[in-house]
Amino acid sequence: MSDETTASQPPGLDLGALRSYLEREHPGLIDGELHGELIQGGRSNLTYAIGDGKNNWVLRRPPLGHVLATAHDMSREYRVMSALAGTDVPVPATYLLCEDEQVIGAPFFIMDLVSGQACRSEEQTRALSSEQRRDLAMHLVEVLARLHAVDPESVGLGDFGKPEGFLQRQVRRWSKQLEASQQRELRGVTELRDRLAARVPTGGRAAIVHGDYRLDNVLIDENCAIRAVLDWEMATLGDPLTDLGLLVVYWEGFNGIADNPIAKGVGPEFGFPSAREMLRHYAELSSVDTSELDWYVAFGFFKIAVILEGIHYRFTQRQTVGEGFEHVGALVEPLIEQGLTNISEK
Repeated sequence: MSDETTASQPPGLDLGALRSYLEREHPGLIDGELHGELIQGGRSNLTYAIGDGKNNWVLRRPPLGHVLATAHDMSREYRVMSALAGTDVPVPATYLLCEDEQVIGAPFFIMDLVSGQACRSEEQTRALSSEQRRDLAMHLVEVLARLHAVDPESVGLGDFGKPEGFLQRQVRRWSKQLEASQQRELRGVTELRDRLAARVPTGGRAAIVHGDYRLDNVLIDENCAIRAVLDWEMATLGDPLTDLGLLVVYWEGFNGIADNPIAKGVGPEFGFPSAREMLRHYAELSSVDTSELDWYVAFGFFKIAVILEGIHYRFTQRQTVGEGFEHVGALVEPLIEQGLTNISEK
């Protein structure tokens, strides 16, 4: 199938097969011909807006081609969003999960289409007033603190992950993901991996972890309030500081990197509060100890570098859908270098 997106038959989504499945397995959900289009902006799982002329939904499925083990789990996203529906963490309503790959070629789930804007460009964030930028940054942290305050047992997620040994497993997992995608030499990546493995923090409480929390994974309204948190594919039970460390990387770690298609228009250089100020606000709202955050920031750089190397690999194999992938490979080594600066050799 061509990489070119069309509204009538978007790549990776067989609308005829989907309609037949929904009419058979979920009668009454749709009323009429289905239409759909790929929603641009995602770098991992594919997201489509679908509708029948009366109602509209969102469908999520794994990427085409090279898929790393455990990295694109549809049931994980579906379960955590369904569980959080009754909490003060804003998530879209979920409708159904299909794990039968024969329907459209991959597992998928359908959720509500939430009205709102994802800030994915400098043009969008520059249009905000200084007050709106500050409010948005603080709200981003507040929603994260709310997530980390949810008792997993109370929402049926007590068995959603294994908090014991979480950080050690994370380092091993992303090391294996790197091995599965790496087809070229990456300066410093082995040293960064080894430093992380040798200095894994101990202690800390378990919480529901988003796994990829950042500004362009939320939808905001005209008042810059967060309407929905999206992209839960890496959610689990674990150390909440992994979300904070990753947020710091997305907020300031890409500053000054040319041709950056990942984290645009955020951080102090665009008039937002600094990561340090956001961390102080988080500390005011949460009992989580942030004294060892440097390790988590270094791990965040490592994790994102591995993810981008996987995207780069799919791009070289012509297995990506959408635009902006041609520069991803060049980001990997600068991120590794920054990771090394956040974790000492001793």
